[in-house]
Amino acid sequence: MLKRQLLRLESQPFRAVRPARHVIHHPPPCIQSRNVSYVQVKPVGLRTAIAWPNGVETTFDNQFLLDHCRCPKCFHPVTKQRLKSLFDFTPLVEPDAVEVDTKSVRIVWSDAHESRFPFSFLLRAAYDPPLAPREDEPDDRILWNSRISQSPPIVQYQSLMIEEVGEEKAELGILRWLRKVSDFGFCLVSDVPVSPQETQKVIERIATIRPTHYGGFWDFTANMSLGDLAYSSQALPAHTDTTYFTDPAGLQIFHLLSHPSPPGTGGSTLLVDAFYSASLLSQLDPTAYSVLSRLRVPAHASGTPGSLLRPVISQPTFRHDERGRLAQVRWNNEDRGVIGSRWTPGDVQSWYAAARRFEEICRNEDTEYWVQLRPGTLLVIDNWRVMHGRSAFTGDRRMCGAYIGADDWRSRKAALEARFVSKAAGEDDIWESGW
Repeated sequence: MLKRQLLRLESQPFRAVRPARHVIHHPPPCIQSRNVSYVQVKPVGLRTAIAWPNGVETTFDNQFLLDHCRCPKCFHPVTKQRLKSLFDFTPLVEPDAVEVDTKSVRIVWSDAHESRFPFSFLLRAAYDPPLAPREDEPDDRILWNSRISQSPPIVQYQSLMIEEVGEEKAELGILRWLRKVSDFGFCLVSDVPVSPQETQKVIERIATIRPTHYGGFWDFTANMSLGDLAYSSQALPAHTDTTYFTDPAGLQIFHLLSHPSPPGTGGSTLLVDAFYSASLLSQLDPTAYSVLSRLRVPAHASGTPGSLLRPVISQPTFRHDERGRLAQVRWNNEDRGVIGSRWTPGDVQSWYAAARRFEEICRNEDTEYWVQLRPGTLLVIDNWRVMHGRSAFTGDRRMCGAYIGADDWRSRKAALEARFVSKAAGEDDIWESGW
């Protein structure tokens, strides 16, 4: 039955997850921030109304505007931090004068303080009603299935290293690399020198390695030196790592250093786009999707002496951002704790049915991408999106790698985007901060 349903959906493109239509705000058509030819601004009591050329009017509380003033007295131009507290201005503030030019609104407040707000900021910050900017609307995540094997995302090691191509080209290489990770949830790196030292070096081109109870940089074989099935030779089903952390690891990086064959066999790597699987689930069984988005599932890591890990706050399998988009999948059946606390009896039954449905999709050949890693090929996985596993293996298999925090790799990408994209477009980074 599932295979027939998948075949019916196979021809449909999956570029964006739309998990819960009722929680997604659909804003009115956006007004382009450039070439705004005619804007009217008028005080309305303790608020300021802005009428845009297309007839849409949006209103701001005056205290909101003054709170977001980014003059040097209110906002540090280097550290990008506020310099005034909430008690440095009154909620009863009113403008004395308002002026509009071709790109911004200038307000002189009753205490003689002056603020200037670019149209681009006001359009993006509008909340009554919201005028969501166009650049925030597209979802560039590319959902994939087993057919990704025909053309998996990949970059070359040399393009990432300063000593190979110089600083600017290498930084652009890192940006292209992280864009692929952001778009696909994983990326391969070819021609990496086969050594732990060089592997660690290329990993740290992204960000600082995140230390955990496994250490910082790993270099291990299947010797069960730590109490986790990853340190065995048995098969592992598709899963995300560190569900037992309050903040699961963001990136997981692997580099197979050696697995001589013969005598070694097996050890293929399994990748599953959990966002693709979740998208299918939302179409095939919306109730199951809702259950996995609602019920919190505990997790634990208890196999290493002296270590007992569990999240401070348990989370559901599917987590969404403020726009209702799927932002994280936490799925590791092996590390799942005791479910049912504060659930109803019906919740328990519903969760088992929904979890089996999701597992059924993830284990289908349509969703599984198998790849045999070789020494010299590094694999980067977005652990919040792509599940990984492996087939059982024999022989001496040596692997190295590390974790990087989710905030750290996204920060690196955002900083590179600001350097190479925002500044090239002439955008003032003062107004690009804080979103």
